Amino acid sequence: MKFALFVVLGVFCALYLTVLVVAVLRARASGDSRVAPSFFELALGFVTCFFDTLGIGSFAPTTAALKLRRLVPDEKIPGTLNVGHTLPTITQAFIFIAMVVVDLRTLVLMIAAAVLGSWLGAGFVAEAPRRKIQIGMGFALLGAAAIFLMQIFQLTPGGGEAQELAGWKLAAGLGGNFILGMLMEVGVGLYAPCMILVSLLGMSPQSAFPIMMGSCAFLMPVGSVRFIRSGSYSLKTTLGLGLAGVPAVLIAAFIVKSLPLAALRWLVVAVVLYAAFSMLRSAVVEKRPHPDGHKPA
Repeated sequence: MKFALFVVLGVFCALYLTVLVVAVLRARASGDSRVAPSFFELALGFVTCFFDTLGIGSFAPTTAALKLRRLVPDEKIPGTLNVGHTLPTITQAFIFIAMVVVDLRTLVLMIAAAVLGSWLGAGFVAEAPRRKIQIGMGFALLGAAAIFLMQIFQLTPGGGEAQELAGWKLAAGLGGNFILGMLMEVGVGLYAPCMILVSLLGMSPQSAFPIMMGSCAFLMPVGSVRFIRSGSYSLKTTLGLGLAGVPAVLIAAFIVKSLPLAALRWLVVAVVLYAAFSMLRSAVVEKRPHPDGHKPA
């Protein structure tokens, strides 16, 4: 069954790459010279995916960097996050599903719930107005900062020893992962919330790794296709995140394996909070009309 899961994941990866390559070819054919990522975008992909593999998460730091550097319009940040981090996340999924023991029935059902939530969420975000996305991402970043603080002060649940869910716990897990799949499309990373979810339900924290990586690896190609087709992402930044992210994942997983991350989490909290308030401020400012009666562009 695990082999079958890998085959399906490979199909999802192939479909994602096909859609992305077509998008790149169309951009080049139209004379768009802004396809090649910059050094900063490559560095951002490497750093965020490296620490994502070690447990920091990539969505919140990437959002903060994109907002602070004004690299991507606010309304295109969710799509850029999902499309750009898809290939590194699929790489993580292959590694952690192969290495960590977890009940395959629980794994497959949790992944399916997240994919369904992602499909519905991506459709909403791809069509949502800029201001709604700013508000959603602002609160998403505040939530991410709160989770980082919980991890720093060791307030997250310790979990149990179970490697599977059954009965009401399985139903709760599926409902929770469905919601997390939807929130992924707004820019809320699934890593830490999923870890908390499965720990509250009594599962081993180690079992969270294949569940959260597998969920993201399957849902992100699904959501990415919708973002690519709607144009709600930055192709240039996406390529930087993906191209540099894959080698970063391999280095973190097989060479570095672990690092003391307490000080880095404090830095991430500070940057994410700044980006959150900046995003919410943009939503407030853009709501105010100009003296001539028009809203800011």
